[in-house]
Amino acid sequence: MLWACILLPQLAMDGVLRSRTDADAPLALLSGTPQRRVLQAVNPAARSLGLKTGQSLIAAQALTREFETAEYDLASIERWQQFLAAWAYGFSSQVSLHYPRCLLMEVQSSLGLFGPWPRLEARLRTELSALGFGHRITLAPNPAAARVLANVHDGLAVTDTPKLHQVLADLPVDRLGLPRDVSNALARMGLRTFKQLLALPRNGLAKRFPAEALRHLDTLLEHRPLGLSFYRPPDRFAARIELNFEVESHQALLFPLRRLTADLAAYLAGRDSGVQRFTLHLEHRSLPESLLPVGLLGAERDPAMLFELTRGRLDHLQLPAPVLAIRLIADQLPTFVPEHRELFEERPQQSLPWEQLRERLRARLGDDAVQGLAARADHRPECAWRPESATHLEMPSCSAPRPGWLLSKSKPLHEASLRVLSGPERIESGWWDGGDVRRDYYLVETRAGQRGWAFRSVTGGPLMLHGWFG
Repeated sequence: MLWACILLPQLAMDGVLRSRTDADAPLALLSGTPQRRVLQAVNPAARSLGLKTGQSLIAAQALTREFETAEYDLASIERWQQFLAAWAYGFSSQVSLHYPRCLLMEVQSSLGLFGPWPRLEARLRTELSALGFGHRITLAPNPAAARVLANVHDGLAVTDTPKLHQVLADLPVDRLGLPRDVSNALARMGLRTFKQLLALPRNGLAKRFPAEALRHLDTLLEHRPLGLSFYRPPDRFAARIELNFEVESHQALLFPLRRLTADLAAYLAGRDSGVQRFTLHLEHRSLPESLLPVGLLGAERDPAMLFELTRGRLDHLQLPAPVLAIRLIADQLPTFVPEHRELFEERPQQSLPWEQLRERLRARLGDDAVQGLAARADHRPECAWRPESATHLEMPSCSAPRPGWLLSKSKPLHEASLRVLSGPERIESGWWDGGDVRRDYYLVETRAGQRGWAFRSVTGGPLMLHGWFG
């Protein structure tokens, strides 16, 4: 087996920065008591100002005040780790959260689907960067070794046990994942590398150090398996972004909205499902939150499409008060069926699938503005169809050709400029409801090459145009 370790060294900081429009602004995350606030994490821009982790807020403000602060939230770390586990589930059925701020993935069984490891690694890095999370990725024959290698070598891939033992032998003792007191004791003994530690008698090590330390070393060398519990994604998606200030315009809501819909799409891809209905909650200071339900006619998970549809509906919402936070909740997550496409599709960049066009029109114009057609058992052309919901599209069944564009009111034609291609086809119907018609229909062609559908009453009269063929 091959295990990938994705280490997320600044998960709390990344979780805050990804909700801000200016991610390059100096930012420090604070922890501690109200009497003594401490900088728990700083981003590179804040580090360039001289701020560092462990510094008190008073000392940092004595250096500069050109930085922003946010709370260091332990609950958010767990929430983001769960979200990324759901994302990783799309690449492997065995994803574990055994270590904090880390994802373990069994990937050997996934290489047949995603290609060789370099290709899969590149895809993991691309998607993590797009989601806004810094990372370190390593590969090893066992999960414990993959986690230890991430402490030292970003991008290192070891695929066999003999090579793994060689790499582990040169690792510093303080990077082996041992408890801090054990690492300090080994350093006082003059031991610097794993190779020196392995050269000592095991009985002596067992007497001086806890059994957990020896079990960890055995796990690194694959002498003992590591017991893991595997992640299973929930059947509900919920995400929230707290805004830095009160937002009064729709335009300022687009950035957090794009982030939420992208997170939803990543979550759905991991579960191999789509979404058909979700709700956007806009939180206000003193008023009840505004609800924006988004319903789709089919299951979708494309991030750009989800954003455009939600944005179209958001434009029609009147905000009763400034918005402080946005939540997105999705409970209906049906199975996603990919769209059928031709292998050699002509000019795909200039075409839009009907499903996406339908949903965009519904978002822009309203749910009732887009309708389909259904056939009715009536020979009269103007009565042979009825409007239905946009999910239904059924053309009338008839052996004779029928035009795609039927005029709402027929109009006379000048017979001198026409050429009759076929006909007549007689239609006599409607005597039971007072709409009796007796017509002879013809397929005609104009001088410009347009084909139309025209009729003449059985009792006589001019030739009337009833529709055009596409």
